Amino acid sequence: MTANGEPTLYPELESLINGIQALNTGIKLLILSNGSTISNTHIQSILMHVDIVKLSLDCATPICFKKLDRPHNTLSLDAIIEGMKTFRQRFNKSLILEILVVEGLNDTYEEFEALNAILQTIQPDRIDVGTIDRPPAYSVKGVSLQRLIELADVLKDLHVNIAYKKDYPPLQHHFNEKEILGLFERRPQSFDDIKFSFSDESQKILSKLVIEKKVCIKNVAGVDFYVKEK
Repeated sequence: MTANGEPTLYPELESLINGIQALNTGIKLLILSNGSTISNTHIQSILMHVDIVKLSLDCATPICFKKLDRPHNTLSLDAIIEGMKTFRQRFNKSLILEILVVEGLNDTYEEFEALNAILQTIQPDRIDVGTIDRPPAYSVKGVSLQRLIELADVLKDLHVNIAYKKDYPPLQHHFNEKEILGLFERRPQSFDDIKFSFSDESQKILSKLVIEKKVCIKNVAGVDFYVKEK
């Protein structure tokens, strides 16, 4: 469920969700929200009936939040973060957080280290990290694939899904067995991570590690990840 605007501001959202679920289609219902209302306990209660909730969290610091997201002056980043923590405690289905990386605003290690600290307390099922892929509302620029990967690696022990664009050139790095296991130790790698970043030889080594059960495959909120076996 998406909208031309913030769906949680729709006054009939609860009736809409109930009506969709009454159809019994067997299809999972996803809602995409900017997260601005997640501190509202009534909104949290409504979202409890959705199968997959995806919220935006682009910044961990108020300065970044003000510059990148340009929030209404009634919105507080601290309240949004606390709302996400509370919702995570209540919500036992799939919670995804989305980070949009913008050049010169939140593309620093410092901002992502601060995000990592917050994400460790929220513990979403998956984190989607991407950059600008459509004409933006104001003059800003996206970052390179290499920069997305570098920043994603700051998010430790979390299922991070990089939003790869079709026109990204494959990086094709070579990794030996020890390097692959070390990479997975830092964070699980999605199938797209492997396709874009691993050389053919490295992919063969990975397949061997799966057969040897040193690495397993885990589906998280619809995305397959390679995970190091404990």
